[in-house]
Amino acid sequence: MERREEQPGAAGAGAAPALDFTVENVEKALHQLYYDPNIENKNLAQKWLMQAQVSPQAWHFSWQLLQPNKVPEIQYFGASALHIKISRYWSDIPTDQYESLKAQLFTQLTRFASGSKIVLTRLCVALASLALSMMPDAWPCAVADMVRLFQAEDSPVDGQGRCLALLELLTVLPEEFQTSRLPQYRKSLVRASLAVECGAVFPLLEQLLQQPSSPSCVRQKVLKCFSSWVQLEVPLQDCEALIQAAFAALQDSELFDSSVEAIVNAISQPDAQRYVNTLLKLIPLVLGLQDQLRQAVQNGDMETSHGICRIAVALGENHSRALLDQVEHWQSFLALVNMIMFCTGIPGHFPVNETTSSLTLTFWYTLQDDILSFEAEKQAVYQQVYRPVYFQLVDVLLHKAQFPSDEEYGFWSSDEKEQFRIYRVDISDTLMYVYEMLGAELLSNLYDKLGRLLTSSEEPYSWQHTEALLYGFQSIAETIDVNYSDVVPGLIGLIPRISISNVQLADTVMFTIGALSEWLADHPVMINSVLPLVLHALGNPELSISSVSTLKKICRECKYDLPPYAANIVAVSQDVLMKQIHKTSQCMWLMQALGFLLSALQVEEILKNLHSLISPYIQQLEKLAEEIPNPSNKLAIVHILGLLSNLFTTLDVSHHEDDHEGSELRKLPVPQGPNPVVVVLQQVFQLIQKVLSKWLNDAQVVEAVCAIFEKSVKTLLDDFAPMVPQLCEMLGRMYSTIPQASALDLTRQLVHIFAHEPAHFPPIEALFLLVTSVTLTLFQQGPRDHPDIVDSFMQLLAQALKRKPDLFLCERLDVKAVFQCAVLALKFPEAPTVKASCGFFTELLPRCGEVEPVGKVVQEDGRMLLIAVLEAIGGQASRSLMDCFADILFALNKHCFSLLSVWIKEALQSPGFPSARLSPEQKDTFSQQILRERVNKRRVKEMVKEFTLLCRGLHGTDYTADY
Repeated sequence: MERREEQPGAAGAGAAPALDFTVENVEKALHQLYYDPNIENKNLAQKWLMQAQVSPQAWHFSWQLLQPNKVPEIQYFGASALHIKISRYWSDIPTDQYESLKAQLFTQLTRFASGSKIVLTRLCVALASLALSMMPDAWPCAVADMVRLFQAEDSPVDGQGRCLALLELLTVLPEEFQTSRLPQYRKSLVRASLAVECGAVFPLLEQLLQQPSSPSCVRQKVLKCFSSWVQLEVPLQDCEALIQAAFAALQDSELFDSSVEAIVNAISQPDAQRYVNTLLKLIPLVLGLQDQLRQAVQNGDMETSHGICRIAVALGENHSRALLDQVEHWQSFLALVNMIMFCTGIPGHFPVNETTSSLTLTFWYTLQDDILSFEAEKQAVYQQVYRPVYFQLVDVLLHKAQFPSDEEYGFWSSDEKEQFRIYRVDISDTLMYVYEMLGAELLSNLYDKLGRLLTSSEEPYSWQHTEALLYGFQSIAETIDVNYSDVVPGLIGLIPRISISNVQLADTVMFTIGALSEWLADHPVMINSVLPLVLHALGNPELSISSVSTLKKICRECKYDLPPYAANIVAVSQDVLMKQIHKTSQCMWLMQALGFLLSALQVEEILKNLHSLISPYIQQLEKLAEEIPNPSNKLAIVHILGLLSNLFTTLDVSHHEDDHEGSELRKLPVPQGPNPVVVVLQQVFQLIQKVLSKWLNDAQVVEAVCAIFEKSVKTLLDDFAPMVPQLCEMLGRMYSTIPQASALDLTRQLVHIFAHEPAHFPPIEALFLLVTSVTLTLFQQGPRDHPDIVDSFMQLLAQALKRKPDLFLCERLDVKAVFQCAVLALKFPEAPTVKASCGFFTELLPRCGEVEPVGKVVQEDGRMLLIAVLEAIGGQASRSLMDCFADILFALNKHCFSLLSVWIKEALQSPGFPSARLSPEQKDTFSQQILRERVNKRRVKEMVKEFTLLCRGLHGTDYTADY
């Protein structure tokens, strides 16, 4: 391996001559790949071998590698190389060599029929590829010939070996067709040819499957072969005999899995619904499996019950519409539905003692959709038949949703618990869907059962049963408007009677109350029945998510009815916050809940509650502001700032959130005087500045500070006005010291809300000029390390142009530098930054006429922008960003047409620009297309996508299908 010309790896770099691809070198490379411990050598060998496989020499060395004295790994490589050459380089083979190639492959197949199985399979794939390339013209009866050649008596291989080799070949043929790279017109021809050829395959398969003397290995291969062929959409009636034989084979445990696969594939093919008579014959065969299914369930044989269930569901789910249409056969279809119901209710807990019931859920959706899609008369008949079935389904699903005993659940792994949680979500979705069919009667049904359960003294109390019924109720109430249901008052009355001794039950009680929060807003007299339960649950860390999210929903939906309870809610919330019972995210939700709650109080009440709520945190923050910065300080500071910003997110005394909900809302009068949030912000402003002074170089703390003001601005809108001057001043100081993206995002909010108001324009303008100046300096120093800042800066510039283009009239703004920096940002590798820069230009270009400095810079530097856009389209930028660059081209064409028509022709005249793959004609066509299209932006996007594929050499390739 030391001499260069013999080293397989050497050609990996493209340095060695093609003559290196000799049998000896291939064998050495394979040895290196399999046995060299050095990973780099393995990679080098693999790269070289891939080149060898596609080289012209592969035609020569492949056959030599298949010699009987070679080891299977080497023979396998030879067979693989043959397959690659045939499947990918068919056009290189002269037509007069087809027959000899076919004969050589048949000879090798015969030899390997009793040899290595992996090599045999690879040779079968090669011959299958050859057959597909020659069908139907050059080899019209390919399949029949294969069968005939393998059945020849004069073969040296024993009958069973030949039979298995033939079955392997017939199995891989449809599989190779599915993955072949045949052009579309050829694919249709070959598919039609194969459909005819199945006449040569199926009788053979039937004979082998039904022959008592066929060994198990042959029958298994027959089933796999059948499974492979039915995926070519063979007419279901042509498969009848084989399907029946496959059903018979289900009794043989060795053939069970292969039989299931074959039957499911045959039944599931899309075309099968056309053959209703065959489908009707299959129903008794499926129903005939019920004893085997019950036996399997009794014996805990999950594999068998799973397989039989797959068959029943495949028939029911794929063909429910076709089978429901056969009204005279309604009883046999109902029997199939009941069999699927048995599978849904299979005993045991998913996923520990059974894994089958989840397979059936989609069937129930499909059946319901099909019933509800019939015309009124037929639908009424089927509703009568299937409403009881669906009520039974609800009982079965709620039974399946029940938790196991605490002891048993304790032994479950975390993965099993998570699978069970997802399974319950699927059940919840199914129940929600079933409500469409069963309507209000379903809620009454659940309520009656719950009532009996909670008031009966006869049966022993089961928290699992109670929890499942509540879970069913919650599933429906979460997404369906239950405000008009007459059972909800009763349910709300029952909830306090539930003996909650278990976390899972308590969680579901909480989520059920949360799901009914809109109903409570319409029936405020009932709030007192459930609110104590929620406040009590707040103190339990195990109920953290359910109790806090439920309180938040109640505070949001019922805020105008909560003032009588406000003091209590605030006191309990403060207590749990101080005891640090909840994780950070739940603390934030709790603050949002309190924000909703306080929004509905009188201003004096709000201020009083805010004072008691915030004071402990302010004191803590004051203490932290004095300390030397360290990691634990930082966590505490970020936590406190987060609590404040979440409180201010929802504390909206002007009720901006409610404005869109209509006039019927019981709004409180808009308060006079300063906004409570502004009062608090002004009180803590100095303190926040003090914290900032110590943590200015920490992005997380700066972000947390900015979030307080950003969320306040978004919620308060105009009410935030008194804070604008001091916030602009603070932001300017912050950004000048250490530029951070969060400061720019907050500046953008201020520009959005206040820039158009004359009173606020001066501080906003001063801040805008300052951050622009600082960012331009950053560009001079090298902005590549700060894509987030560049992204936010571009968004700020776009917002300024959209909201207040006057900002670009200021003499102190260097519009030229801003333009050049944005062009530079177009070349960043980060997609969000590029998108933001494109957004800036699509806002800027329409202002050419109205904002004189903008018009001037576009005239002077617009060509530079066009070059950057064309470079991006030419391959410099990701293809996923092409729509953004198309937007710039469209804007240039619409607003700077005379300039663009000169620039684009000049730019595209440069040889090799924007891609060496383009011809002058293609460039000319593109520029003419663009210049013609000034109205339809979608067309411009299509042109750019087309052009970028040409630039990248991808036009017309499979690779483009992903986009």
